[in-house]
Amino acid sequence: MDCSVPLGRVHGTLTPPCSKSYAQRALAVSLLAEGVTTLSNIEFCQDTHSALACIRTLGARIEEVDASTLRIEGGLRPLDVRLQVGESGLASRLFTPIASLCDVPIRIEGTGSLLERPMQMMIAPLRHLGVEVSDTAGRLPFEVCGPIRGGEIEVDGSLSSQFITGLLLALPLAQEDTTLQVDCAVSTPYLDMTIDTAARFGVEIFHKEYREFFIPGGQRYTATHFAIEGDWSAAAMLLVAGAVAGEVRVENISALSKQADTAILDALTRAGAHIEVEPEAVTAARPETLQAFTFDATHCPDLFPALAALAANAEGESTLYGVSRLIHKESNRAKALLEEYTKLGIRVSMDEEQDALLICGGAIHATQVESHNDHRIAMSLAVAGLCSDGTMQIADAECVAKSYPDFFEDLERIRIK
Repeated sequence: MDCSVPLGRVHGTLTPPCSKSYAQRALAVSLLAEGVTTLSNIEFCQDTHSALACIRTLGARIEEVDASTLRIEGGLRPLDVRLQVGESGLASRLFTPIASLCDVPIRIEGTGSLLERPMQMMIAPLRHLGVEVSDTAGRLPFEVCGPIRGGEIEVDGSLSSQFITGLLLALPLAQEDTTLQVDCAVSTPYLDMTIDTAARFGVEIFHKEYREFFIPGGQRYTATHFAIEGDWSAAAMLLVAGAVAGEVRVENISALSKQADTAILDALTRAGAHIEVEPEAVTAARPETLQAFTFDATHCPDLFPALAALAANAEGESTLYGVSRLIHKESNRAKALLEEYTKLGIRVSMDEEQDALLICGGAIHATQVESHNDHRIAMSLAVAGLCSDGTMQIADAECVAKSYPDFFEDLERIRIK
Protein backbone atom coordinates (compact mmCIF):
# COMPACT_ATOMS: atom_id res chain seq x y z
CA MET A 1 0.00 0.00 0.00
CA ASP A 2 1.28 3.45 -0.92
CA CYS A 3 0.25 6.44 1.16
CA SER A 4 0.01 10.12 0.24
CA VAL A 5 0.94 12.68 2.86
CA PRO A 6 0.12 16.27 1.91
CA LEU A 7 2.00 19.22 3.31
CA GLY A 8 0.23 21.17 5.99
CA ARG A 9 0.11 22.28 9.58
CA VAL A 10 -1.10 20.11 12.42
CA HIS A 11 -2.97 20.98 15.59
CA GLY A 12 -4.70 18.66 18.00
CA THR A 13 -4.59 16.01 20.69
CA LEU A 14 -3.73 12.34 20.14
CA THR A 15 -3.27 9.24 22.27
CA PRO A 16 -0.55 6.88 21.03
CA PRO A 17 -0.92 3.10 21.24
CA CYS A 18 0.29 1.35 24.37
CA SER A 19 3.98 0.68 24.82
CA LYS A 20 4.67 -2.49 22.87
CA SER A 21 7.91 -2.92 24.84
CA TYR A 22 6.02 -2.97 28.13
CA ALA A 23 3.18 -5.00 26.59
CA GLN A 24 5.48 -7.78 25.39
CA ARG A 25 7.28 -7.94 28.74
CA ALA A 26 3.99 -8.02 30.64
CA LEU A 27 2.62 -10.76 28.39
CA ALA A 28 5.75 -12.86 28.92
CA VAL A 29 5.64 -12.52 32.70
CA SER A 30 1.88 -13.20 32.74
CA LEU A 31 2.72 -16.58 31.16
CA LEU A 32 5.24 -17.30 33.94
CA ALA A 33 3.11 -16.00 36.81
CA GLU A 34 1.10 -18.15 39.17
CA GLY A 35 -2.58 -17.20 39.03
CA VAL A 36 -4.59 -14.92 36.75
CA THR A 37 -3.13 -11.61 35.62
CA THR A 38 -5.19 -8.75 34.20
CA LEU A 39 -3.54 -6.55 31.55
CA SER A 40 -5.41 -3.34 30.77
CA ASN A 41 -4.85 -0.60 28.19
CA ILE A 42 -3.29 -3.16 25.87
CA GLU A 43 -3.47 -2.71 22.10
CA PHE A 44 -2.59 -5.10 19.34
CA CYS A 45 0.04 -4.08 16.82
CA GLN A 46 1.83 -6.85 14.94
CA ASP A 47 4.61 -7.20 17.53
CA THR A 48 2.13 -7.51 20.39
CA HIS A 49 0.18 -10.10 18.42
CA SER A 50 3.44 -12.06 18.07
CA ALA A 51 4.01 -12.04 21.83
CA LEU A 52 0.39 -13.02 22.43
CA ALA A 53 0.74 -15.97 20.06
CA CYS A 54 3.94 -17.04 21.84
CA ILE A 55 2.44 -17.15 25.31
CA ARG A 56 -0.61 -19.00 24.01
CA THR A 57 1.68 -21.61 22.39
CA LEU A 58 3.65 -21.94 25.62
CA GLY A 59 0.54 -22.64 27.66
CA ALA A 60 -1.11 -19.40 28.80
CA ARG A 61 -4.91 -19.37 28.86
CA ILE A 62 -6.15 -16.03 27.55
CA GLU A 63 -9.57 -14.40 27.95
CA GLU A 64 -10.41 -11.17 26.14
CA VAL A 65 -12.42 -9.13 28.66
CA ASP A 66 -12.92 -6.20 26.29
CA ALA A 67 -11.09 -4.52 23.40
CA SER A 68 -8.21 -3.38 25.62
CA THR A 69 -8.22 -5.83 28.55
CA LEU A 70 -6.90 -9.39 28.81
CA ARG A 71 -7.17 -11.89 31.62
CA ILE A 72 -4.28 -14.37 31.47
CA GLU A 73 -3.91 -17.57 33.45
CA GLY A 74 -0.22 -18.36 33.68
CA GLY A 75 1.47 -21.73 33.37
CA LEU A 76 4.40 -22.88 31.23
CA ARG A 77 3.06 -26.00 29.50
CA PRO A 78 3.96 -25.96 25.77
CA LEU A 79 1.14 -26.88 23.40
CA ASP A 80 3.39 -27.09 20.33
CA VAL A 81 7.07 -27.71 19.59
CA ARG A 82 7.17 -24.74 17.18
CA LEU A 83 7.15 -21.18 18.51
CA GLN A 84 6.46 -18.53 15.84
CA VAL A 85 7.72 -15.05 16.82
CA GLY A 86 6.76 -13.31 13.57
CA GLU A 87 9.03 -10.40 12.68
CA SER A 88 9.49 -9.21 16.26
CA GLY A 89 13.11 -8.89 17.35
CA LEU A 90 12.13 -8.56 21.01
CA ALA A 91 9.87 -11.63 20.89
CA SER A 92 12.65 -13.74 19.36
CA ARG A 93 15.21 -12.82 22.01
CA LEU A 94 12.71 -12.70 24.87
CA PHE A 95 10.97 -16.02 24.34
CA THR A 96 14.08 -18.06 23.48
CA PRO A 97 15.31 -18.05 27.12
CA ILE A 98 11.73 -18.53 28.34
CA ALA A 99 11.27 -21.54 26.06
CA SER A 100 14.58 -22.80 27.48
CA LEU A 101 12.86 -23.25 30.84
CA CYS A 102 11.08 -26.26 29.28
CA ASP A 103 12.55 -29.77 29.21
CA VAL A 104 11.25 -30.49 25.71
CA PRO A 105 12.77 -29.30 22.39
CA ILE A 106 11.13 -26.11 21.09
CA ARG A 107 11.90 -24.62 17.68
CA ILE A 108 11.95 -20.78 17.52
CA GLU A 109 10.85 -19.55 14.09
CA GLY A 110 10.50 -16.08 12.57
CA THR A 111 9.55 -14.32 9.35
CA GLY A 112 10.71 -11.53 7.05
CA SER A 113 13.70 -9.37 7.95
CA LEU A 114 14.02 -11.08 11.34
CA LEU A 115 15.59 -14.07 9.60
CA GLU A 116 18.56 -11.85 8.70
CA ARG A 117 19.04 -10.29 12.11
CA PRO A 118 21.91 -11.51 14.33
CA MET A 119 21.05 -14.02 17.05
CA GLN A 120 24.46 -15.56 17.68
CA MET A 121 24.87 -13.69 20.99
CA MET A 122 22.35 -16.11 22.51
CA ILE A 123 24.04 -19.41 21.71
CA ALA A 124 27.07 -19.63 24.03
CA PRO A 125 25.32 -18.20 27.13
CA LEU A 126 22.37 -20.56 26.75
CA ARG A 127 24.66 -23.56 26.32
CA HIS A 128 26.65 -22.47 29.37
CA LEU A 129 23.38 -22.46 31.31
CA GLY A 130 22.71 -26.06 30.33
CA VAL A 131 20.44 -25.51 27.35
CA GLU A 132 20.83 -27.65 24.23
CA VAL A 133 20.86 -25.28 21.24
CA SER A 134 20.72 -26.02 17.52
CA ASP A 135 21.00 -22.96 15.29
CA THR A 136 21.28 -21.93 11.65
CA ALA A 137 24.62 -20.12 11.39
CA GLY A 138 23.70 -17.80 14.25
CA ARG A 139 20.27 -16.92 12.86
CA LEU A 140 16.72 -18.20 13.24
CA PRO A 141 15.36 -20.81 13.31
CA PHE A 142 16.73 -22.09 16.64
CA GLU A 143 15.87 -25.20 18.59
CA VAL A 144 16.31 -25.10 22.36
CA CYS A 145 15.82 -27.72 25.04
CA GLY A 146 16.20 -26.99 28.74
CA PRO A 147 15.65 -26.68 31.53
CA ILE A 148 17.85 -23.62 31.86
CA ARG A 149 19.86 -23.49 35.06
CA GLY A 150 21.55 -20.65 36.88
CA GLY A 151 25.27 -20.03 37.25
CA GLU A 152 27.84 -17.45 36.22
CA ILE A 153 27.86 -16.32 32.57
CA GLU A 154 29.05 -13.50 30.34
CA VAL A 155 26.89 -11.90 27.67
CA ASP A 156 27.81 -9.49 24.88
CA GLY A 157 25.42 -6.56 25.27
CA SER A 158 26.83 -4.40 22.48
CA LEU A 159 24.29 -5.31 19.79
CA SER A 160 21.06 -5.38 21.76
CA SER A 161 19.62 -5.52 25.26
CA GLN A 162 16.77 -7.80 24.18
CA PHE A 163 18.45 -11.13 24.92
CA ILE A 164 19.49 -9.83 28.33
CA THR A 165 15.82 -9.00 28.92
CA GLY A 166 14.91 -12.60 28.08
CA LEU A 167 17.49 -13.96 30.50
CA LEU A 168 16.47 -11.57 33.26
CA LEU A 169 12.84 -12.69 33.03
CA ALA A 170 13.54 -16.44 32.66
CA LEU A 171 16.34 -16.98 35.20
CA PRO A 172 14.39 -16.10 38.38
CA LEU A 173 12.60 -19.43 37.77
CA ALA A 174 15.85 -21.40 37.54
CA GLN A 175 16.80 -23.46 40.57
CA GLU A 176 20.18 -21.80 41.04
CA ASP A 177 21.16 -18.16 41.46
CA THR A 178 22.68 -16.44 38.43
CA THR A 179 25.41 -13.83 38.12
CA LEU A 180 25.30 -12.24 34.68
CA GLN A 181 28.34 -10.28 33.49
CA VAL A 182 27.43 -7.95 30.62
CA ASP A 183 30.00 -6.45 28.27
CA CYS A 184 29.12 -3.06 26.75
CA ALA A 185 25.43 -2.92 27.64
CA VAL A 186 23.37 -0.72 25.31
CA SER A 187 19.76 0.47 25.50
CA THR A 188 19.98 0.36 29.30
CA PRO A 189 16.59 2.09 29.80
CA TYR A 190 15.01 -1.02 28.29
CA LEU A 191 16.70 -3.10 31.00
CA ASP A 192 15.16 -0.77 33.57
CA MET A 193 11.77 -1.55 32.02
CA THR A 194 12.49 -5.27 32.32
CA ILE A 195 13.46 -5.01 35.99
CA ASP A 196 10.42 -2.82 36.65
CA THR A 197 8.08 -5.35 35.00
CA ALA A 198 9.53 -8.22 37.04
CA ALA A 199 9.16 -6.19 40.25
CA ARG A 200 5.49 -5.55 39.57
CA PHE A 201 5.03 -9.33 39.58
CA GLY A 202 7.01 -9.74 42.81
CA VAL A 203 10.43 -10.79 41.46
CA GLU A 204 13.74 -9.14 42.41
CA ILE A 205 16.65 -8.52 40.02
CA PHE A 206 19.76 -6.59 41.10
CA HIS A 207 22.51 -4.93 39.08
CA LYS A 208 25.68 -2.88 39.37
CA GLU A 209 25.72 -0.16 36.69
CA TYR A 210 24.36 -2.64 34.10
CA ARG A 211 27.69 -4.51 34.09
CA GLU A 212 26.76 -7.20 36.58
CA PHE A 213 23.31 -8.58 37.28
CA PHE A 214 22.39 -10.88 40.14
CA ILE A 215 19.24 -12.94 39.71
CA PRO A 216 18.21 -15.04 42.72
CA GLY A 217 16.89 -18.41 41.60
CA GLY A 218 13.82 -20.21 42.88
CA GLN A 219 11.62 -17.10 42.76
CA ARG A 220 7.95 -17.02 41.75
CA TYR A 221 6.04 -14.47 39.71
CA THR A 222 2.73 -13.54 41.32
CA ALA A 223 -0.26 -12.59 39.16
CA THR A 224 -1.23 -8.93 39.31
CA HIS A 225 -3.07 -6.14 37.50
CA PHE A 226 -0.86 -4.31 35.02
CA ALA A 227 -2.01 -1.19 33.13
CA ILE A 228 0.16 -0.71 30.04
CA GLU A 229 1.31 2.88 29.63
CA GLY A 230 1.40 4.80 26.36
CA ASP A 231 4.24 4.21 23.91
CA TRP A 232 6.97 6.86 23.92
CA SER A 233 8.38 5.64 20.59
CA ALA A 234 5.06 6.49 18.93
CA ALA A 235 4.66 9.63 21.02
CA ALA A 236 8.06 10.85 19.82
CA MET A 237 6.85 10.89 16.21
CA LEU A 238 3.73 12.83 17.17
CA LEU A 239 5.67 15.34 19.26
CA VAL A 240 8.13 15.93 16.43
CA ALA A 241 5.15 16.49 14.12
CA GLY A 242 4.00 19.23 16.50
CA ALA A 243 7.49 20.71 16.76
CA VAL A 244 7.97 20.96 12.99
CA ALA A 245 4.43 21.67 11.75
CA GLY A 246 2.25 23.24 14.42
CA GLU A 247 1.22 21.90 17.82
CA VAL A 248 0.41 18.41 19.11
CA ARG A 249 -0.67 17.37 22.59
CA VAL A 250 0.01 13.69 23.34
CA GLU A 251 -1.98 12.07 26.15
CA ASN A 252 -1.47 8.97 28.31
CA ILE A 253 2.28 9.44 28.57
CA SER A 254 4.42 10.48 31.51
CA ALA A 255 7.79 12.19 31.39
CA LEU A 256 8.70 10.04 34.42
CA SER A 257 8.36 6.81 32.42
CA LYS A 258 11.26 4.37 32.33
CA GLN A 259 10.90 4.09 28.54
CA ALA A 260 14.09 5.04 26.69
CA ASP A 261 12.36 7.33 24.24
CA THR A 262 11.37 9.91 26.83
CA ALA A 263 14.76 11.26 25.71
CA ILE A 264 12.94 12.90 22.79
CA LEU A 265 12.07 15.70 25.22
CA ASP A 266 15.77 16.55 25.56
CA ALA A 267 16.22 16.58 21.77
CA LEU A 268 13.15 18.77 21.25
CA THR A 269 14.37 21.19 23.90
CA ARG A 270 17.82 21.38 22.30
CA ALA A 271 16.17 22.17 18.96
CA GLY A 272 14.22 25.01 20.58
CA ALA A 273 10.72 23.51 20.35
CA HIS A 274 8.12 24.75 22.79
CA ILE A 275 7.43 21.94 25.30
CA GLU A 276 4.75 21.76 27.98
CA VAL A 277 4.85 18.79 30.35
CA GLU A 278 1.80 17.70 32.36
CA PRO A 279 1.52 14.67 34.67
CA GLU A 280 -0.08 12.50 31.96
CA ALA A 281 0.46 14.49 28.76
CA VAL A 282 3.09 16.42 26.79
CA THR A 283 2.61 19.18 24.21
CA ALA A 284 5.16 20.15 21.54
CA ALA A 285 4.80 23.24 19.37
CA ARG A 286 6.89 24.81 16.63
CA PRO A 287 8.93 27.90 17.53
CA GLU A 288 9.67 30.63 15.03
CA THR A 289 12.86 28.76 14.11
CA LEU A 290 14.15 25.30 15.00
CA GLN A 291 17.89 25.13 15.62
CA ALA A 292 20.36 22.37 14.77
CA PHE A 293 21.19 20.16 17.74
CA THR A 294 23.55 17.43 18.92
CA PHE A 295 22.15 14.27 20.44
CA ASP A 296 23.48 10.86 21.51
CA ALA A 297 20.90 8.17 20.70
CA THR A 298 23.11 5.18 21.58
CA HIS A 299 20.73 4.03 24.31
CA CYS A 300 17.53 5.03 22.48
CA PRO A 301 18.18 4.07 18.83
CA ASP A 302 14.48 3.88 17.96
CA LEU A 303 14.45 7.68 18.17
CA PHE A 304 16.73 8.08 15.13
CA PRO A 305 13.92 8.28 12.53
CA ALA A 306 12.00 10.87 14.57
CA LEU A 307 15.24 12.81 15.16
CA ALA A 308 15.93 12.78 11.42
CA ALA A 309 12.59 14.49 10.72
CA LEU A 310 13.35 17.06 13.42
CA ALA A 311 16.88 17.73 12.12
CA ALA A 312 15.65 18.10 8.53
CA ASN A 313 13.51 21.02 9.69
CA ALA A 314 16.18 22.72 11.80
CA GLU A 315 18.56 25.47 10.71
CA GLY A 316 22.12 24.19 10.49
CA GLU A 317 23.73 20.77 10.75
CA SER A 318 22.58 18.39 13.48
CA THR A 319 24.76 15.55 14.75
CA LEU A 320 23.13 12.31 15.90
CA TYR A 321 25.48 9.87 17.64
CA GLY A 322 25.06 6.11 17.88
CA VAL A 323 24.33 5.41 14.22
CA SER A 324 25.93 1.93 14.40
CA ARG A 325 22.91 0.84 16.47
CA LEU A 326 20.74 1.17 13.33
CA ILE A 327 22.22 -1.56 11.14
CA HIS A 328 20.27 -4.54 12.43
CA LYS A 329 16.73 -3.20 12.67
CA GLU A 330 13.74 -3.91 10.41
CA SER A 331 15.95 -2.28 7.79
CA ASN A 332 19.45 -0.89 7.85
CA ARG A 333 18.02 2.35 9.19
CA ALA A 334 21.21 4.34 8.76
CA LYS A 335 21.27 3.53 5.04
CA ALA A 336 17.50 4.00 4.71
CA LEU A 337 17.53 7.43 6.34
CA LEU A 338 20.48 8.55 4.22
CA GLU A 339 18.87 7.36 0.98
CA GLU A 340 15.37 8.65 1.59
CA TYR A 341 16.21 12.04 3.08
CA THR A 342 18.67 12.63 0.25
CA LYS A 343 15.73 12.12 -2.14
CA LEU A 344 13.93 14.88 -0.22
CA GLY A 345 16.79 17.29 -0.92
CA ILE A 346 18.26 17.10 2.59
CA ARG A 347 22.02 16.78 2.91
CA VAL A 348 22.79 13.68 4.98
CA SER A 349 26.14 12.02 5.63
CA MET A 350 27.65 9.45 7.94
CA ASP A 351 30.78 9.94 10.00
CA GLU A 352 31.91 6.41 10.86
CA GLU A 353 34.76 7.62 13.04
CA GLN A 354 32.34 9.55 15.27
CA ASP A 355 29.57 6.92 14.85
CA ALA A 356 27.31 9.77 13.82
CA LEU A 357 24.67 10.75 11.28
CA LEU A 358 24.98 14.36 10.12
CA ILE A 359 21.81 16.06 8.84
CA CYS A 360 21.73 19.57 7.43
CA GLY A 361 18.25 21.07 7.58
CA GLY A 362 16.75 22.75 4.56
CA ALA A 363 13.88 22.88 2.10
CA ILE A 364 12.12 19.51 1.83
CA HIS A 365 11.10 18.42 -1.66
CA ALA A 366 8.04 16.15 -1.84
CA THR A 367 8.68 13.06 -3.95
CA GLN A 368 8.22 9.28 -4.06
CA VAL A 369 10.03 7.63 -1.17
CA GLU A 370 10.42 4.06 0.15
CA SER A 371 9.59 2.79 3.61
CA HIS A 372 12.12 -0.07 3.31
CA ASN A 373 9.34 -2.10 4.96
CA ASP A 374 10.29 -0.37 8.21
CA HIS A 375 7.53 1.16 10.32
CA ARG A 376 9.70 3.88 11.82
CA ILE A 377 11.14 4.95 8.47
CA ALA A 378 7.60 5.28 7.05
CA MET A 379 6.48 7.43 10.00
CA SER A 380 9.61 9.59 9.84
CA LEU A 381 9.06 10.37 6.16
CA ALA A 382 5.39 11.17 6.77
CA VAL A 383 6.31 13.68 9.49
CA ALA A 384 8.95 15.23 7.22
CA GLY A 385 6.33 15.44 4.47
CA LEU A 386 4.23 17.83 6.55
CA CYS A 387 6.84 20.53 5.85
CA SER A 388 7.56 19.68 2.20
CA ASP A 389 6.60 21.59 -0.92
CA GLY A 390 3.86 19.19 -1.99
CA THR A 391 2.48 15.71 -1.42
CA MET A 392 4.79 12.92 -0.25
CA GLN A 393 4.21 9.44 -1.70
CA ILE A 394 5.40 6.69 0.67
CA ALA A 395 5.65 3.18 -0.79
CA ASP A 396 4.72 0.15 1.35
CA ALA A 397 3.39 2.38 4.09
CA GLU A 398 1.31 -0.44 5.59
CA CYS A 399 4.42 -1.49 7.52
CA VAL A 400 3.39 0.98 10.26
CA ALA A 401 1.07 -1.81 11.48
CA LYS A 402 4.11 -3.32 13.20
CA SER A 403 3.85 -0.76 15.99
CA TYR A 404 1.22 1.92 15.21
CA PRO A 405 -1.56 0.67 12.87
CA ASP A 406 -3.56 3.94 13.05
CA PHE A 407 -0.62 6.28 12.51
CA PHE A 408 -1.69 7.75 9.16
CA GLU A 409 -5.30 8.12 10.28
CA ASP A 410 -4.16 9.92 13.44
CA LEU A 411 -1.85 12.22 11.48
CA GLU A 412 -4.70 13.12 9.12
CA ARG A 413 -7.02 13.70 12.10
CA ILE A 414 -4.89 16.58 13.41
CA ARG A 415 -3.92 18.06 10.04
CA ILE A 416 -5.40 21.51 9.53
CA LYS A 417 -7.38 21.32 6.31
